[in-house]
Amino acid sequence: MKAFRIFIRSIRDSVKSIFRNFSLSIASILCTTITLILVAIAIVITINVNHITDDLEQELTIVVYADADTSDERLDEIEKEIKNISTVSEVVSKTKEEWRLEMQSYSDTLNTTLDYLEENPLLDSYIVTVENVDDLRPTALEIREIKNVESANYGEGMVEEIITIFDVIKTITIVMVVALIVVTAFLISNTIKLTIFSRRNEIEIMRLVGSSNTSVRLPFVFEGFLLGILGSIIPIIILIYGYLIMYEKISNSSSLSIIELVRPMPFVLLASLALLLIGCVVGMFGSARAVRKYLKI
Repeated sequence: MKAFRIFIRSIRDSVKSIFRNFSLSIASILCTTITLILVAIAIVITINVNHITDDLEQELTIVVYADADTSDERLDEIEKEIKNISTVSEVVSKTKEEWRLEMQSYSDTLNTTLDYLEENPLLDSYIVTVENVDDLRPTALEIREIKNVESANYGEGMVEEIITIFDVIKTITIVMVVALIVVTAFLISNTIKLTIFSRRNEIEIMRLVGSSNTSVRLPFVFEGFLLGILGSIIPIIILIYGYLIMYEKISNSSSLSIIELVRPMPFVLLASLALLLIGCVVGMFGSARAVRKYLKI
């Protein structure tokens, strides 16, 4: 019961303190708001860059061609052998007749040329998708060892460069988010330190009248918690409405339609929750650290 009374009193005192020290509270809220807006932008960029690169990686496939004189029975066997490779996730076969019809639709010149030929010069093929983009090279090498396979190509050289670029982009965006969160924690923590330092006399009086360290810390911890919530409101609103508007404009734009962003739901809800947690945790941690360490309680 005593712990409950201390808990309720701490919440009440923290709310009163926010209004009593309004200017300092506003400074903490503004600091939290500005830094969380930057974190929100970094989260949006990071998640969407990773989403776009993952989609592009899924488009990277191996094109396998069978020998021209391969029988239909052997073509079925080749498909089964490819499917049995552990790194392969999907195999789509395409006969030379299907290739002929597709190429004839490309242009009148190709249509005339292919009609002129008595025999179909094209080859039966398979489009192979792998589980992981890093498996492209070893899978292609393994497929080339299969009997009656003429070639297995995935764009050697260029694909490795693309994968390297994707990995660098992902690493940079993740580091950017982590760095901004650390900067956010530093700025908010130091702003709260200034707030608590200005009230050192109040803390000293509380100690002189016999208040325990816990009863001194709790109001400040709850105050940091509330400041974190208040500071995250505007970034959350900007994130939700800003992302919805951006998603709609990019989706409806003919020139930007190739860019497929992460769907707003549940992304904006999860990102908003992340911002709220960052604001609250950093606020509480900054207050507790300042009271305990900076003021030597």
